[in-house]
Amino acid sequence: MATSIAAERRLLGDDFATVAPSHYPALSELPAEEVLALARTLREQRNRLRGMVHGNRRARRGKGEARATAGNDTALARRKQVYAAALKRVNHRLDALHGQARRAWHAAALREVLARKRAAVAPHPGAGDAAGQGMHAKPSRKRTVRTDPREIGRVAQFVRNAQAKRDR
Repeated sequence: MATSIAAERRLLGDDFATVAPSHYPALSELPAEEVLALARTLREQRNRLRGMVHGNRRARRGKGEARATAGNDTALARRKQVYAAALKRVNHRLDALHGQARRAWHAAALREVLARKRAAVAPHPGAGDAAGQGMHAKPSRKRTVRTDPREIGRVAQFVRNAQAKRDR
């Protein structure tokens, strides 16, 4: 369940100053380095309170060292929840900031790859003839027998001589 800012202020008292920048109008205006520092601070406070709640719980069960403060720790648990909620908001903001940077980096990398691809020579041959270029003669598959031109002249002379013999 969400805790209102007024309830957070009542629970934390003077420590509210550490949680105040984690609320959204102020959180969206912080630069990434400050958001990261705020996350570290909130995580430390949450872990400290978590340890205190855990220690009190162990002391009540008789497993840890007995302390005078090992009574009811609902206030500590509520304070821990306030820090956890603040840390959750800050982590979400960090994810958004990192997501923007990551998207920009990936977009630049993809543009670079596309430029390299466009500049490269195509690794495959052309598509070949298209219908719009007209018809082309197909080369004959028949074996061509090349006759010696001297043989042609010899046969022609033989026919002339034979005709002349008949004509006389």
